[in-house]
Amino acid sequence: MVQSTFKRFVEVGRVVLVNDGPSAGNLAVIVEIIDHNRALIDGPTTSVPRQAFPYRNLILTPYTLASLPRGAGNGAVKKAFEKSGVLEKWQASGWAKKLAARQQRKNASDFDRFQIHLAKKSRREDVRKAYIKEKKASA
Repeated sequence: MVQSTFKRFVEVGRVVLVNDGPSAGNLAVIVEIIDHNRALIDGPTTSVPRQAFPYRNLILTPYTLASLPRGAGNGAVKKAFEKSGVLEKWQASGWAKKLAARQQRKNASDFDRFQIHLAKKSRREDVRKAYIKEKKASA
């Protein structure tokens, strides 16, 4: 028996990251599979409205809501989402932290970038001085 290399499947209850549109960057849950191209998603706690969404604009996350039935209503999705603690798990993940850091860099002003430049310059100078001091001490 050959095992599949795929671990994340399109299934009811799969938590997805919306990649396009006004809800981009928010989490939602697949509530119903419409066809080979679209799924019905809902994100009651993340302000993603219940809507049909193409798979090409969704990114599957490793999280699922196992007990979610097909076509579950908004209240049931919200209750299962909060009970499973997916949002907290997501915010603690490296993936979410990387996306947040990217967004913070994107929103940085010119002055913020200048301050970062000065901090890096100062750190680089401190490391250089410590290296020279160690080199003289060992010689």
